[in-house]
Amino acid sequence: MAATPPERVGDTFARLLRDHARLRPERPAFRHKDLGIWRTWTWAETHLEVRGFAQGLRRLGCAHGDRVAVVGANRPRLYWAILAAQTLGAIPAPVYADAVADELAAVLAQADVAMAVAQDQEQVDKLLSIADRLPRLTHILYDETRGLADYVDPRLRSLDELIASGRAALADSAVAAALDRTIDEGRGSDPSVILFTSGTTGRSKGVVLTHERCIAAARDTVVFDRLTDRDEVLAYLPLAWVGDHYLNYAQAMVAGFCMACPESGETAQDDLREIGPTFHFAPPRVFESLLTRVMIRMQDSGSFKRWLFDHFLRVAKKWGEPIVNGEPVPVLARMHYALGEALIYGPLKNVLGFSRIRTAYTAGEAIGADLFAFYRSLGLNLKQLYGQTEAFLYVTAQADGKVRSDAVGPAAPSVDLRVAESGEVQFRSPGMFIGYFRDPERTAEALTEDGYVKTGDAGFIEADGQLKIVDRAKDVGRLASGQLFAPKYIENKLKFFPNIKEAVTFGDGRDFVVAMLNIDLTSVGAWAERNDVLYASYQELAGHSRVYDLLESHVAEVNAALAREPAMAGAQIRRFLILPKELDADDGELTRTQKVRRAFIAERYAPFVAGLFGGANEASIDVEVTFEDGRKGRLAGVSRIIDMTPHKTTQSEAA
Repeated sequence: MAATPPERVGDTFARLLRDHARLRPERPAFRHKDLGIWRTWTWAETHLEVRGFAQGLRRLGCAHGDRVAVVGANRPRLYWAILAAQTLGAIPAPVYADAVADELAAVLAQADVAMAVAQDQEQVDKLLSIADRLPRLTHILYDETRGLADYVDPRLRSLDELIASGRAALADSAVAAALDRTIDEGRGSDPSVILFTSGTTGRSKGVVLTHERCIAAARDTVVFDRLTDRDEVLAYLPLAWVGDHYLNYAQAMVAGFCMACPESGETAQDDLREIGPTFHFAPPRVFESLLTRVMIRMQDSGSFKRWLFDHFLRVAKKWGEPIVNGEPVPVLARMHYALGEALIYGPLKNVLGFSRIRTAYTAGEAIGADLFAFYRSLGLNLKQLYGQTEAFLYVTAQADGKVRSDAVGPAAPSVDLRVAESGEVQFRSPGMFIGYFRDPERTAEALTEDGYVKTGDAGFIEADGQLKIVDRAKDVGRLASGQLFAPKYIENKLKFFPNIKEAVTFGDGRDFVVAMLNIDLTSVGAWAERNDVLYASYQELAGHSRVYDLLESHVAEVNAALAREPAMAGAQIRRFLILPKELDADDGELTRTQKVRRAFIAERYAPFVAGLFGGANEASIDVEVTFEDGRKGRLAGVSRIIDMTPHKTTQSEAA
């Protein structure tokens, strides 16, 4: 086997895998919980499995440049599918597991895939249902065999069979040598993956990333957060999302740490507690949900426990963050906090699965200052980052001890960050994409003449170098009066309340601002139980008069907060309603990363928008909905519309 030139060692994922198998063969690389039992694969075992997988793909005709779809939840074999494709110079294209058939067809047709690796029967069924729209799809490979024994289709093959055939073929030294040559000949500049954007503004774009750029970016942040092969993560984020491909996959392939895959999405929280990761990421809504569960449990506990919990939360609120930041703290305060760690903070972190976490990040949406401070006060080193798929995630990141809830950090290592005269945030980064797949026009639109990526986000850099994001640049508008209208900014303030799961505001070009709200069923359901509010369905609870009173108080608080901000005081919410259904990605109202598709919602709920701006007391809808099994139905509902009195702005408040 020819030696790999020194400058190319570790510049492809296949070579990184080979290096780990040589340098740390017995260290754990992957874990997976199946039927309640954790199974572990070392780097040496993973290397053998991936080689067998890659040779099996080669025997089916997979070659350099082919696109291979990967559809399913977090499973070692689906990560190995990504590695196996990369080993051959093919390009994996992960797809969201919960994508409905039409979404799946659109993405796979766009990527022009030749093969697909599916997790289970559900994904196989979706692929077979759209196969006639994918003429180049010749092979569908599946991991979990349950329910597929009676399927007769020449395109189907189990991964058990594929990997076994590949490993058997590699027993021939000539075949093994040929695979080694393929690995040696791989170029860092070759595309390593196609990740599709969330599609908040329309059709998803296939972001093409390369081996060397992905690895360079991951190396920077591995050093930044001091990650090593002794770390461990729970890989529960969607395979198709850039966050999983970076935070879990790429960083693990660089640092050599272990990726643990949960048994299912439903068991992820329990699996988190069992694994005890040292590095963790969760979007704000996950942290909100966890805090809601904690508070509900404490409200149902005895009076002494509640008093103890409240007392030490006050201690944590005062001294927790200074201790996490390494600031000077009086000895007695440290002792008081240490007692709280033994009685409250430690047990609580253990219940949440946070006991071993050294570094945690959140991103995707703004996080409430109180929510952020709560976790940091418990001793959790929670930080913020700002990223995009086109950057291969990191654009900014907060350093330890330099953390703020109202900003997302300075430029990440080796990232060149600027704000254009228009207010748009722009960057160049080590991991930045090489273009959108077969879409040179939109690639050109995404770049400035001097090679910076246009994020589409409006923001500004503060004196300490930290970036503050205001909103999507295209969404920032003006009321008819000329008042600044930043919908996401207002929506985030609304979503800081645990009872409000989602919010959509409108006002650009209008006389005032209106809002449509989704209740959080867990939080509001617990409130209803404590307050003897009876209901039989989500729709009934959302329309209850006392729930309207509850959310009206939240909207009033948001208006009061806006009134204290001179730039936003005129954008207070004048009217709102509660939606009779949850916004759902299956209905096209959210992206697969749970971002609001504002234009689509405005069109779908046009009667609500008209009623809000037209002075009606209520409005009705009759819309098509998609059930979990893919069947279609219709939902009719009437929502009351509530008028709000704007909070008066005084000079003292504005000051």
